Amino acid sequence: MSTNITKNILKTDQIIPDNELDRLLQLSGFDLDYTEHQNSFKNLVKLAAKVAGTSISLVNLVDSYTQWTLSNYGLELDQMAREDSVCQYTVMSDDHFEVLDLSADDRFKDKFYVNGDPHAKYYFGIPLRVGNGINIGALCVLDQEEKDLDPEKVELLKIIADEIVNRLKTFKVLEGLKLKFAEVNQIQNKVVHDIRGPLGGIIGLASIIHDQGENNQMEEVLEYVDMIYKSGNSILEMADEILNVHKQELGAQSNTRIRPFNLMVFKDKLERLYQPQAISKNINFVVNTTFETESISIPKSKLLQITGNLISNAIKFTSDGGEVTAGLTLVVNKAEKMLVITVQDSGVGLTDSSKDSILSGTAWSTDGTSGENGYGLGLALVKHLIESLAGTFKICSESGKGTTFTVQIPQE
Repeated sequence: MSTNITKNILKTDQIIPDNELDRLLQLSGFDLDYTEHQNSFKNLVKLAAKVAGTSISLVNLVDSYTQWTLSNYGLELDQMAREDSVCQYTVMSDDHFEVLDLSADDRFKDKFYVNGDPHAKYYFGIPLRVGNGINIGALCVLDQEEKDLDPEKVELLKIIADEIVNRLKTFKVLEGLKLKFAEVNQIQNKVVHDIRGPLGGIIGLASIIHDQGENNQMEEVLEYVDMIYKSGNSILEMADEILNVHKQELGAQSNTRIRPFNLMVFKDKLERLYQPQAISKNINFVVNTTFETESISIPKSKLLQITGNLISNAIKFTSDGGEVTAGLTLVVNKAEKMLVITVQDSGVGLTDSSKDSILSGTAWSTDGTSGENGYGLGLALVKHLIESLAGTFKICSESGKGTTFTVQIPQE
């Protein structure tokens, strides 16, 4: 077994990298929707299983609370609690992490994937390294029988892991280009509309002078005015043509390249990602939106990471049978457009000192209501991401009476 995990065991039994906040920031920087990339890595996870000779292969990303399975082969899996995963140990490794017999290891022998389907016994993981020693997840292979991977196979798995990271970086660049393209289209659209007004006024004025000019016998003036009139009409027709082409291009791209993101889409994604966590603790999880503004497009940058961490935290500190409610509101007026996100729980609540430590970015997570282990930096990450979007973060809570997190983010 190859590992260097012991140096970072902290006050809980969980292992946490020294660079955990930097690691989480790097992961959040990819701004991934964890449900959308199954097919993007399908060929690579299958190849990894074939190389290793195992029945299962997974691409897992590890955030503050959850291990997200980005793509899988041989095992239908979307997510699991970070504390239940083996890949959290791989994230700590410089090279790889191997367990010959999970059922004989006290850390894993009671996990659902060991004593139940698929009855995994062997594990081998390669960290997904994005640079500067930061690992955001793992490419792992599992099997019901012990394996002996020779150095050539291990090297091939490392190459596959590198390709996974390269694809993630490519998706990030492409997403950035899509946003830039959308910004250019918005500018073009604005320019077209802005020039239409002045041109219409010029043409209207020229038309009046033209109609009255014959009575004044202003032949020379009429000649210039006529030129202005014709030129203005020509530019106006060109503006209309640009606008129509622009609309047609956006219509053709809306279903493929630039998908609109609004409160309805936001709600759907949150429900699909976090309902399983709520169900596992018998918690009633609801997401509400404002009907009047739920179809207005908004930038999705970092919103899933911010809200998802708040929801996971709320579920963690809410007891069996409790409630967690997320509210998504877009406030639009002449002065500004503001996205308001609330996450309210019926959980254990926070003391004043706990609230202060969260808002100051020095909070360290404690264990959850069902014994979930704390990993410390989920809310610190949330605070950092909110500030990067020029937003505000407020906490209303009483110990034993639940907590409400309120986030306000200005929208362009």
